[in-house]
Amino acid sequence: MNEPSLVILAAGLSSRYGSLKQIDGVGPAGEFIIDYSVYDAVRAGFKRVVFLIAPEMRRDFEAAIGRRCAGHIETVYAYQSLDRLLPEGFSVPAGRVRPWGTAHALLCCREVLDGPFAMINADDFYGAGAFRSMYGCLKRVDLDARPMRFSMVGYRLGNTLSDSGRVCRGACRTSGDRLDYIRELTYVVNTPSGPAYSLDNGATLTPIPADTSVSMNFWGFTPALFDEIERRFPDFLAHGLEENPQAEMLVPNLVGRLLREGLCTVDVMQSEDVWHGMTYREDKPGVVAAIRALIDAGEYPEKLWG
Repeated sequence: MNEPSLVILAAGLSSRYGSLKQIDGVGPAGEFIIDYSVYDAVRAGFKRVVFLIAPEMRRDFEAAIGRRCAGHIETVYAYQSLDRLLPEGFSVPAGRVRPWGTAHALLCCREVLDGPFAMINADDFYGAGAFRSMYGCLKRVDLDARPMRFSMVGYRLGNTLSDSGRVCRGACRTSGDRLDYIRELTYVVNTPSGPAYSLDNGATLTPIPADTSVSMNFWGFTPALFDEIERRFPDFLAHGLEENPQAEMLVPNLVGRLLREGLCTVDVMQSEDVWHGMTYREDKPGVVAAIRALIDAGEYPEKLWG
């Protein structure tokens, strides 16, 4: 029950890149970022990975990624779709095309998780140290603790920006190693004078310190979270779409609400690593160069899976 699993949110890969077959490798043997995440997880002690994907992705995903990971770690699939887990009386609104967000994605994994688990994005490179810290934290967590005991890897905002466009970041306020507050900022850019965010789709930019601690969606949870998502999802569907029909139920906002209500605590493990990710196709050369440097430094083998 206390053996941690790793959940990788990959349902958006096909829409972001056009199709899985178009995803570019970033390693010398064609490895994807997701390969390096699984490799780091295995080295940290994780023995089970759950790939959260769209149902129609299964065949291509397994061929491109799943099969080579399956020889090194137990591999499980869960599925997210617009019509999955909708409460009675709700239906998919006309014109809705986006999934319901990362909180709904986690809820879609409920049936395959009965112990503590970490959650990451498929296209973010987090660094080996983050997986070691998270695995150790999850091994020690009390599943029955109330308030619920969660954890998060925090990064310096200045280490996580793309020069190719805007990104989403969960801006945090901490007291020591405890999270006090988090807010998802959906428009964060790097300007000549430093990081800035916008609440009006770029019309107005507000500076934000480069050393602000941010969430990159590397979370550690217990299964108690599922009851909270399930309880709040109908309210999101009933009221959260009023201003924006494409709104999503996001994990950082959910955690922030649980914090305000005193229902959870979050231990923050600060990382000084520089983030690398494929938010945009133009990000690829920088990711390839960063991984090449890590290989040259002995952090990874030339061919990841041997």
